[in-house]
Amino acid sequence: MNKRPRFHLAFPVTNLAETKHFYSTVLGCQVGRTAERWADFSLFGHQISAHLVDAMDSLSTNSVDGDAVPVRHFGLILEPPDWQALRERIEAAEVPYLIAPKTRDEATLEGQLTFFINDPSGNALEFKSFTDESLIFKA
Repeated sequence: MNKRPRFHLAFPVTNLAETKHFYSTVLGCQVGRTAERWADFSLFGHQISAHLVDAMDSLSTNSVDGDAVPVRHFGLILEPPDWQALRERIEAAEVPYLIAPKTRDEATLEGQLTFFINDPSGNALEFKSFTDESLIFKA
């Protein structure tokens, strides 16, 4: 077993079948254990668990570089080629962007690439890439 730390994230969804299709087909996640009201996925080796709910809570946003960024979101920091490949996969699946691909705060982050999409239940996902990994936790 790989000993590197991995995160686990549970999140709400309103339709488990749509969620399974989106995460497996669009994002390329491997489907793990499933039950009537939840399913696990491998998101680049991290375990995420979709849990069925009857209704979603409203999402607050904060302004970041002029974009209304959902406060509740999750995602990954990818290597630039992996970020580009995922971007192409999203576009091929015709998934609309919540926030289109862009280079954020170029002056201070020296090329942080980012885009946001929603899953079928409205959960916001952000995918980033840095040209210089040392800037990920720069204060």
